[in-house]
Amino acid sequence: MGVTADEGGAAGPWLVVGLGNPGPGYAMNRHNVGFMVADLLAERMGGRFKRAGKAQAQVVEGRIGPPGPGNRRVVLVKPMSYMNLSGGPVNALREFYKVPAARVVAVHDELDIDYGTLRLKLGGGDNGHNGLKSLTGAFGREYHRVRFGIGRPPGRMPVADFVLKDFSSVERKELDYFVDRAADAVECLVLDGLERAQGTYNS
Repeated sequence: MGVTADEGGAAGPWLVVGLGNPGPGYAMNRHNVGFMVADLLAERMGGRFKRAGKAQAQVVEGRIGPPGPGNRRVVLVKPMSYMNLSGGPVNALREFYKVPAARVVAVHDELDIDYGTLRLKLGGGDNGHNGLKSLTGAFGREYHRVRFGIGRPPGRMPVADFVLKDFSSVERKELDYFVDRAADAVECLVLDGLERAQGTYNS
């Protein structure tokens, strides 16, 4: 794959997966907020996404947290397979890096939460989200989720149309702040655990 892997265990990496669709036409869609958070995390780590060998994904390897034993190795992943096929490339990388499902974090849009609100959890259903459905089908449901609220579509707009539209001009005024906060939540989850992250960022 052109990347190196550690053995699993306490020293092994976390796999942080931003869910979205590849290509510039999707870049600012509500469905692509997972990619936005992953891009910000890569920037914080000082890395750039690169194709992961034959895997249908882009990755960045690095560490989060302060210098020393308290930091954590992280592999950021953006599947390039389109949302509903994310499970295949993510599972290939999960197996390559020997990451248990409980050290996978999926960052994704969530319809049933108000815009900008975050909810973190371990396991659960997919709530109709095709990216989560694909991940769960590939390696089970016991992975972490950072759920980024996008709210429900207005009026009778179909859900598929809503999630594949860009954030509105009003939403974009606060989008950078909310993406920044979601990246903070991912870092807190990896460094301090789910309970601490939920207490700080769930609202």
